[in-house]
Amino acid sequence: MPDIIKLLPDNVANQIAAGEVVQRPASIVKELLENSIDAGADKITLVVQDSGKELIQVIDNGKGMSETDARMAFERHATSKISTAQDIFKIQSKGFRGEALASISAVAQVKLKTKNADSEIGIELQVSGNKVDKQEYTNCAKGCQIEVRNLFYNIPARRNFLKSNSVELRHIIDEFERVAIPHPDIHFSFINNGSELFDLPAGGLRQRIVHIFGAKYNEKLVPVDEDTPILKLHGFIVKPEFSKKTRGEQFFFTNNRFIKNAYLHRAVMNAFDQLLADGFHPSYYLFMEIDPAKIDVNIHPTKTEIKFDDDKAIHTYIRTAVKHALGQYNISPTIDFSLDQQYTNLDFTTNKKPVEPGITINPNYNPFESNSNKPLQSKIHGELGTRSSFDWTEIEERTSKLDQMDQASLDINHAEASKSYLQIGKKYIATKHLDGLILVHQQRAHEKVQFQKFIKSIEDQSIPSQQLLFPQNHSFDAKDFKIIEELIPELRNLGFDLDFLGKTELIVHGIPLYLKLESLEEALDILIEVEKEEGAKADDHSLILAKAISEVSSIRSGQSLNQDEMAALIDELFACEEPSIGHNGKAIIVNQHITELDKYFN
Repeated sequence: MPDIIKLLPDNVANQIAAGEVVQRPASIVKELLENSIDAGADKITLVVQDSGKELIQVIDNGKGMSETDARMAFERHATSKISTAQDIFKIQSKGFRGEALASISAVAQVKLKTKNADSEIGIELQVSGNKVDKQEYTNCAKGCQIEVRNLFYNIPARRNFLKSNSVELRHIIDEFERVAIPHPDIHFSFINNGSELFDLPAGGLRQRIVHIFGAKYNEKLVPVDEDTPILKLHGFIVKPEFSKKTRGEQFFFTNNRFIKNAYLHRAVMNAFDQLLADGFHPSYYLFMEIDPAKIDVNIHPTKTEIKFDDDKAIHTYIRTAVKHALGQYNISPTIDFSLDQQYTNLDFTTNKKPVEPGITINPNYNPFESNSNKPLQSKIHGELGTRSSFDWTEIEERTSKLDQMDQASLDINHAEASKSYLQIGKKYIATKHLDGLILVHQQRAHEKVQFQKFIKSIEDQSIPSQQLLFPQNHSFDAKDFKIIEELIPELRNLGFDLDFLGKTELIVHGIPLYLKLESLEEALDILIEVEKEEGAKADDHSLILAKAISEVSSIRSGQSLNQDEMAALIDELFACEEPSIGHNGKAIIVNQHITELDKYFN
């Protein structure tokens, strides 16, 4: 039997290895930006065309490379960051494995121009498929300029798996933000298709967050600053009243490296316990400085997952620090248990005699008197006579006439009027039905009603719109604005009247009739978040928006309803198609027959 195991050709092995590092254009952006930071640059420019599929260019003013270093940088496992295996456990730099440029050049066409401070002239390299196509001297500034063109040009199947330009651009913005936020001392620029998307001057962390996410964030931020024996924690959390139904902006950094950690996220959520409404999420920008020997950053190719030596202690420190920040800035509700509230409004003015409480009666008050000043006695004698001479026959005749006039309507509404509703826990509506009991989830019921109304209007192409008395401005971060920008035509067709205002701001003149003004921002947040997660197609946007509007404009659990409101809601619900199931597939109605109720008493 012949031997079947053989070594792969270098080009095949390199392409396979590149798949771990280069998954999409955003992966290249991350690696190149981190290289520039490791090179000591204080000004970095990112240029992108066609969402990185055509061009990714990074220009920095770092220390640059010599001719030999430039050639070695494209070799696999060639790095200046570590020398021994032990160095991995005390990493301070962004990269260290020496795979970035080798992996990128395996699946793209790369041009590098670089010069260090000791050289009078720079070097230019052109590499594709891990082969050096050109090497020559060139005139360039100190630092590094690297261009990556035609990603996956030699692996068409991989290129076909890339998402739409809008989705890939959002991933690039994600990586740009994750690198720019922890380095506010570096001036970052981002140019997309010839248009400047970000210009982030060097400054402090608060200024960097505000420059990225909008000026309104300045008032939302609460600083966190705690120093413990295990770690130093600093950064900002966003006040609870500005929490979102969507995930919002949630950033953890360890030694200025962005990480994802669900366990530490729960620590923040626990700190916000009882401060957030159901379904809302906090935003935060938290930085941990920890001994590199106590973490392992080499467990994932993208280095976004980290192992901690004592994650339980870190969880406790984070939760405590966030709670302390919330309390220190009077965000958490506080009660002074040492103060008796019944004495808080007493007036202790000196030399003032206490006044005995009493009852004041107006002897001339007449609740039956009209607006005229006609005396009570005159009205009684003029219309009904004295009390002893009331004409009860006349009163009975008037009552009989009223009864005859209302009898028809009383007969028609008798069945409905006889049906009573009971609200349970301000969440469910209960009523008797035949030989059983019906329970209705009031929030889901109203969501269903609102959803059906909006869908019907879309089908009839008659979506009612309401103009705002005072137009409202809404600002977004660059990533979210790109989503809204693409959805503008669809939003206008769905009853929105809005225009662009600046690079990342909208002015809203009108909204759909079914949407409450105070819920506008929440509805847009939901639409943005769904688009991020699902990447919905254009013909699904109306459905997504209908769901968003129905959710944010519906009666909420915890809202009291009177008999008329409950009756109206039930009537509208049963006029919907499939009233027992919500648009999200969850149950709205539970019907308990008397035989099922009997089981609880057996």
